[in-house]
Amino acid sequence: MMAAVASAQAVQSSTPSPAHGSVNRPNMVSVGVIVWLASELMFFAGLFAMYFTIRSVAPALWETGPEKLNVTFSSVNTLILVISSFWCQFGVFAAERFQPRRRGRLWQVGGWGMQEWFVLTYIFGGIFVAGQVYEYAELAVEGLTIATDPYGSVFILTTGFHGIHVLGGLVAFLMVIGRSFAAKRFGHQEATSAIVISYYWHFVDVVWIGLFTVIYILK
Repeated sequence: MMAAVASAQAVQSSTPSPAHGSVNRPNMVSVGVIVWLASELMFFAGLFAMYFTIRSVAPALWETGPEKLNVTFSSVNTLILVISSFWCQFGVFAAERFQPRRRGRLWQVGGWGMQEWFVLTYIFGGIFVAGQVYEYAELAVEGLTIATDPYGSVFILTTGFHGIHVLGGLVAFLMVIGRSFAAKRFGHQEATSAIVISYYWHFVDVVWIGLFTVIYILK
């Protein structure tokens, strides 16, 4: 009996115990940003509701106001912002490889790191904001401002608040790029910063596509 027990214990000890599954906790920074973006989505939903409410109350303003909009110019500006999201995502791919900067010459795009892609994203975002400012100036010359009528007010408020969010994203890009230069070693924290800023930038991009469709296309 003792020999059988000893033999069983020996077999049990030699048999590998099943490994416990590792618990993958969600990244709290990413979760926090997603929750915050959900609140921002509610904010823009309120702007959309304001737009459609005023449009239903004063439909006559939508017969003359949209005629002043330069749809072609805004379409090009929208394309610039959409393309910037692709540059941003390429930067995220580089950050996930823990590659902060380029490998090789500047013209060797395939070897670019996060910094190069994010700088390109920043440039395109800056061009978009400059395009919005130019559009506001042109509309002001034609007599459409925030104080002109309800249409002017709702147009400037919806697109203006979006422009402020784009500016906030540009500041965040500068912080992420600066942090990558300051870090002695590009690790998970720096990569996470790049990922969460991409969440925000893609969100801003999608919101603008919605605004552009409602304001410029569904006139």
